Amino acid sequence: MDLGFAGKTVIVTGGGAGIGEATVRLFAAEGAKVVIADANPERGKALESELVAKGYTVAFCEVDVSCGESVARMTKEVIERFETIDVLVNNAGVYAKGDALAFKEEDFTRLVDVNVKGVILCTQSVGKHMVEKRDGVIVNVASEAGLVAIANQMIYNLTKAAVISITKSCAVDFAPFGVRVNCVCPGTTYTPLVEEALKKEKDPEGTRRKLEESRPLRRLGRPEEIAAAILFLASPRIGYATGAVLSVDGGYTVW
Repeated sequence: MDLGFAGKTVIVTGGGAGIGEATVRLFAAEGAKVVIADANPERGKALESELVAKGYTVAFCEVDVSCGESVARMTKEVIERFETIDVLVNNAGVYAKGDALAFKEEDFTRLVDVNVKGVILCTQSVGKHMVEKRDGVIVNVASEAGLVAIANQMIYNLTKAAVISITKSCAVDFAPFGVRVNCVCPGTTYTPLVEEALKKEKDPEGTRRKLEESRPLRRLGRPEEIAAAILFLASPRIGYATGAVLSVDGGYTVW
């Protein structure tokens, strides 16, 4: 099925690894012009080189989503190069453990800066352009942790719940201008972020098994599965969807 992305310009924040990388690859395969917006130049440029060599239109743009100046510069550079922005995927995110008594203040600041402030800044910057042209789609990547309380990660839960709230608020604000805003809530997906978190556990394999067994499908998600959900919500084929919150979590939040 043609999802309608041929020739469209797409920005994927955190596009250099994990769900972001899978999303970049899938949009590129659908014929979109894709911007890998990432804070890590090494991995971003490597992915750009690989995909350009395969004939895709892909460009890397270094950005710190928690910095307004950096985000504004990204938006300006993308418009100068590709003339427009049709889709924004707010995927960049960070993680830290810690319950209500044990979380560190520096973790609170870092998670809120990237996971919440970053989504707001990117949405505001790119959203202004979309509102002016009265067309565009924003897809935010939240988490199952934004829907239900998961133990020992209070601040992460908080930030992902905020992303869901941001999605709904922006969907209402942008609807009069023809701009849609939707949200994907992935379950635990085997990405470099999750892999790194597992390595810090006393029993990484045992912890992974517990994560797998905590959901009806008895496995972790794959990045390409979450990417497919992102493209689905961004596609004009589902153009009546705005403010939608789509769980892709192996059944975790219905158990």
